[in-house]
Amino acid sequence: MNDRANKVDYERLPNAYRRYYDDVSLFIPHSRLLIDPFRTLAFGTDASFYRLIPKIVIKAETRQEIIRILQLAHKRKIPVTFRAAGTSLSGQAVTDSVLILLAGAWKHIHILDNGNRIALEPGVIGAEANAALAAFGKKIGPDPASINSCMIGGIAANNASGMCCGTAQNSYQTVESMAIIFADGTDLDTANPASRKSFVASRPELIREVTKIRDEIAKNTALRERIAQKYRIKNTTGYSINAFIDYTDPVDIILHLMIGSEGTLGFCAEITYKTVVEHPHKASSLMVFPDIASACKATIILKKQPVSAVELMDRSSLRSVENKAGLPSYLKTLSPDAAALLVETRAADAATLRSQMETVRSSLAAIPTVFPITFTDKKEEYEVLWDIRRGLFPAVGAARKIGTTVIIEDVAFPIQSLADATVELQQLMRKHGYTEGIIFGHALDGNLHFVFTQDFGVPAEVKRYRDFMDAVADMVVRKYDGSLKGEHGTGRNMAPFVELEWGEKAYEIMQRIKDAFDPRCILNPGVMICQNPSLHVENLKPLPQTNDIVDKCIECGFCEIKCTSRNITTTPRQRIVVQREISRLRAAGNNPDRLMRLEDDYRYQGEQTCAVDGLCSTACPVSINTGELTKHLRSAQITPFGSRIAQAIRDRYPLVHALVRMGLKSVHAVHTILGTRLMTSLSAGMRTLTRNRIPLWNPWMPKGTPGTAFADIVKGSDRKVVYFPSCIIRAMGPAKNDPDQRPLFEAMLSVLDKAGYDVVFPRGMKKLCCGLTFESKGYFAQAASMAAELEQALLAASNNGEYPVLCDTSPCLYRMRSAFTSNLKLYEPVEFIHAFLMDRLAFTKMPGAVSLHVTCTATKMGIADKFKAVAQACAEQVVVPPKVGCCGFAGDRGFTYPELNASALMTLKSSLPANTRAGYSNSRTCEIGLSVHGGVPYQSLVYLVDQCTTGKAAQPRSDQRGIPI
Repeated sequence: MNDRANKVDYERLPNAYRRYYDDVSLFIPHSRLLIDPFRTLAFGTDASFYRLIPKIVIKAETRQEIIRILQLAHKRKIPVTFRAAGTSLSGQAVTDSVLILLAGAWKHIHILDNGNRIALEPGVIGAEANAALAAFGKKIGPDPASINSCMIGGIAANNASGMCCGTAQNSYQTVESMAIIFADGTDLDTANPASRKSFVASRPELIREVTKIRDEIAKNTALRERIAQKYRIKNTTGYSINAFIDYTDPVDIILHLMIGSEGTLGFCAEITYKTVVEHPHKASSLMVFPDIASACKATIILKKQPVSAVELMDRSSLRSVENKAGLPSYLKTLSPDAAALLVETRAADAATLRSQMETVRSSLAAIPTVFPITFTDKKEEYEVLWDIRRGLFPAVGAARKIGTTVIIEDVAFPIQSLADATVELQQLMRKHGYTEGIIFGHALDGNLHFVFTQDFGVPAEVKRYRDFMDAVADMVVRKYDGSLKGEHGTGRNMAPFVELEWGEKAYEIMQRIKDAFDPRCILNPGVMICQNPSLHVENLKPLPQTNDIVDKCIECGFCEIKCTSRNITTTPRQRIVVQREISRLRAAGNNPDRLMRLEDDYRYQGEQTCAVDGLCSTACPVSINTGELTKHLRSAQITPFGSRIAQAIRDRYPLVHALVRMGLKSVHAVHTILGTRLMTSLSAGMRTLTRNRIPLWNPWMPKGTPGTAFADIVKGSDRKVVYFPSCIIRAMGPAKNDPDQRPLFEAMLSVLDKAGYDVVFPRGMKKLCCGLTFESKGYFAQAASMAAELEQALLAASNNGEYPVLCDTSPCLYRMRSAFTSNLKLYEPVEFIHAFLMDRLAFTKMPGAVSLHVTCTATKMGIADKFKAVAQACAEQVVVPPKVGCCGFAGDRGFTYPELNASALMTLKSSLPANTRAGYSNSRTCEIGLSVHGGVPYQSLVYLVDQCTTGKAAQPRSDQRGIPI
């Protein structure tokens, strides 16, 4: 963002926000104070179906910053909203005022008491907390479906639960202490006696009001019993006023009121949980019943059995996933009325598990089932069953009409009413025209989710949604005395219905709580407590059609943890949000200035800093690869001149490749003469002088390889392989300080020789390339042409697919698999070693630790475990840095946008043990960036295999009569 743009954006702020911006800019750098149209839109979006664009976005990194931000907001009466991962579904993380993001920090984890407790900052992802606890056989209690993406701050603020935790292991039940920052900037550490004492003295009015409410509830028997009854089932509607009957100390009450308060009472700077046991032995059963009533009756029985999860799925749910690859074929044969329960039981040992499986089976003997009840304790089998449950929400999202929103609501009923309530909910959905909707949920807790699609672009459709939600609220509350929100939080979505569910007296108490904690109403106003009965149908998010690649996006944000650029520019979700707004503006044609600004800013924020690695698709519920969108956008920007240049390169590829090798040799020679320090200084200066137009050199730039004529290696072996050294490997040799100075193809040939392979090379090697570089830059025609030429050469070399084909670079092999149409058996080198060579090589483990980087393409190909297995055969200690995903080098981006590589690998060096002697991967360009930021040299894993292996003694060959030959 240039200074002029910042000035224009600043002038557009209302006066009160300018003054607030000025105040905050005294201690928050401008790089973390966002006011431009692009980033306020991008960062202002969460997973809900509401759209509000903040005026200011603040990326806060420390507690002291939060304290000062809140003090100023309190002083100037500026509303603020906190955001962790933004996976919340009810609109509790959007605002048109000031949005405070937990930016890149807030990640500290402290294991306490041998894993019995864990202290977490709010930016820790739920799955990261569980990974830290795994060695202790423990986990945190809450287990929301979004645990791989959502953060602890959101889990606690929404009292999120999940499939197994129920009401006994949620945040409310397992929180031990919390560090809280309140609306006026005062803070409290509930675990610290001195802090508790100081807070009681500094905030007497809050303590008095909390104490007064506690005493009033204690005297009101009817209200006290009402509160106790409401929390016997899942309930996240309104504040956690059960704190007033569960605790007497006002600080303990405050601590538990913070759980589920959705950022309306204060900021959770750290939370300490009591952990729960993670049983090592598990078994699951998909039980199919003739109708949903039978499934619900079975649930009531299972409530008393040794089960950890019971997931209900109606027939529509099962139908939505029945065609998914790998799922049981019998799903397609079920009757229209059938329903299923997915049941899990867990135990500390195998014998207990077997006993529990039999107990559960026996308990349901009187309930009719479509198939006999069977359990499986094999992980690969029960994971297939759980894939059915996990796939329900995305299945509806993927099948929805473009432009519609997928909505997931959750309600809870007393379990004895579950059967009748489920049938009535089905009838309501049909009555209001939501025939595509599905119902599933955590049956053990009477908690149902129902998913449907909605067009918010048509007023009549908005009215239909409003009428439907009114009918649902009436049914849930007045008929069954259930919860309008079981675990997704109140947000904006249910704020108008809190009083309906709780009644006048309880709602009045909730209003008093808000007034006591936040008298100026600056914390997330409109959420939880609301005077606007239409709030839930206002500020609805538009989802205009923009591109077939991403139109299915439901903006859940699950992709963001995988994104290389998430800490410097934008994430896949944010790119899609901005592209949708660009499409909307183009169609409307009424705001050319905003459109031009968004398009201009997208070039760097969206396109140029996208690594196009595609890892986002591995976390996306509907498998969207936003990198493909980036390639599409690059292709659309290609000029006729650019296309001619690309075609000229393609046509003269041998010459271009030779020039690249010569260039690398020349740069290496200069580096040798000048030395690393002077070379680094000169290259940085040249890049600055040219305004980043020339690539940035680094000390791990490879030297060029010698020109090689690849000749077949024939030993008369009965094992043959076609070896295609990628054009990158044929051009880029080792760097000056790499420990192994051979070109990679020499190491690869050495390994193949030890294993006794005949090696066949494709003819015309100098002109062969998979087209990856062309494809990543949007030159699709040239990429396809090169891939087709390579495929024909490999078919010829492999005797029309008879011999396996080995390519030594993981990204190139992935490109070949996606581009080729023939029956070639294509192998990435580590995959080939794992499949064919490990039993023909003798391994000697090398001392010390080595670091392993599994490339994006290897991850997408599902061979990460093979990477680890090969590395572990070679080294005593193999380290896979836990917070490093895509390296961000992205072909040439590490030279042209080095900040992307630096951001992606910011934690790499600190993650490596002191005795790490080297790192290994399987992509030459990735290895350059890994070496720069890891502090140790990275080379292909093939080098390590070659270094620590010898060929096993060959078995003597004999003819059919057994005579040696």
